[in-house]
Amino acid sequence: MASLFSRRSKANAFRPVAKGSQKINPNLVLWLVPFFLVFLSGLLIASTQRNSSLADWYQHWITAGIGMLFALGLAKLSVERLKPLLLPIYLITVLSLFAVRWIGVSALGSQRWLNIGGLNFQPSELAKLSAILLLAAVLERYPIRRPIDLLRPLGVIALPWALVFFQPDLGTSLVFGALLITMLYWSGMPLEWVTLIFSGLITASLSGLAPGLLIIWIPFIGFVAYRSLPLRWRSALFTLIFQVMIALSTPWIWMNGLKAYQRDRLVLFLDPSKDPLGGGYHLLQSTVGIGSGGLFGAGLLQGQLTKLRFIPEQHTDFIFSAVGEETGFVGSLLVVFAFAIFIFQLLKVARKARTDFESLVVVGIGTMLMFQVVVNIFMTIGLGPVTGIPLPFMSYGRSALMVNFVALGLCISVARRASYVPEKL
Repeated sequence: MASLFSRRSKANAFRPVAKGSQKINPNLVLWLVPFFLVFLSGLLIASTQRNSSLADWYQHWITAGIGMLFALGLAKLSVERLKPLLLPIYLITVLSLFAVRWIGVSALGSQRWLNIGGLNFQPSELAKLSAILLLAAVLERYPIRRPIDLLRPLGVIALPWALVFFQPDLGTSLVFGALLITMLYWSGMPLEWVTLIFSGLITASLSGLAPGLLIIWIPFIGFVAYRSLPLRWRSALFTLIFQVMIALSTPWIWMNGLKAYQRDRLVLFLDPSKDPLGGGYHLLQSTVGIGSGGLFGAGLLQGQLTKLRFIPEQHTDFIFSAVGEETGFVGSLLVVFAFAIFIFQLLKVARKARTDFESLVVVGIGTMLMFQVVVNIFMTIGLGPVTGIPLPFMSYGRSALMVNFVALGLCISVARRASYVPEKL
């Protein structure tokens, strides 16, 4: 089985960085990209609220300033020193998710917030980060060498995932799945096992969209199980039975496990014109707004669709539509490029990290951010369903923004340790 160190360059972990060999400090990139995104989004949030009494743009900047202070503090600490606190943090997060079910604050049809001192806090945002930290520690201590070893990482993810899913918060629950799969692969688990874990989602999707393809897909997954798992015939038979059960139960789960608006969100992106004044309204208005921006956009604070508030909650989940309208294709491309540079830099940090734990933490954080970026932008331009996933550092939301900056501080801490070369005694 491939080890973690075969997926990252351990040889570079303690390699000195020659003076003058780098024109730009890589840590500076990790600071500048979030600063740019927060500054731009503050202007866009102000634009979306020009004709209202709300003024969330300065709160966005204030929250970002406080978040940067937290990030600076964490950047000076070693992530390894957090290990004794990981389980208590995880348990507190889980308890807060339970509390949401009983004393949570409801908004827009979901119960996701706790009111603490007059401020609404969203525990599911902290749950993503606490799950990353504990999962990284578990995978470092208990490498995946046998299928039964998957029980520990699955247990870490399953509890917060279930609590978030039934809030209901389908978008955030998907993030947990992405974290699990990516971190398992990065820890050295065979790609075939990753395929088997992910196969259930594909089976469920095919059962609803193209049932005929299951005749090919399910035997293929059985063959993968036969080739990659111990007790080949038993494993293959169990896998086939499990896949058939998923295919048969998906229609019932679709009708009884999801609320009507969630079902609409998952299918209307294929043809939002079927319900232009209901579930498809956000998607239609968002794509119109982005298209109206043209090449260079209408200019900051000049977007007419943004000014007239055609897109509900534009300052949160649909902030990218304001990017498209007011900065155009060039500005949108610049934002995407900034995210790409940021994620690429995180991947470099993960490959050079000193320990498996630090590497897994950075990969988990990078996955969390990248998944949210891709899903949010695809949603905004009409290539994906409306899931309620915010755009990191840009969507208005104090809980998400603070967690993102805490995550940034942890990543910079790992980067500083990776580039530090102790003096010879």
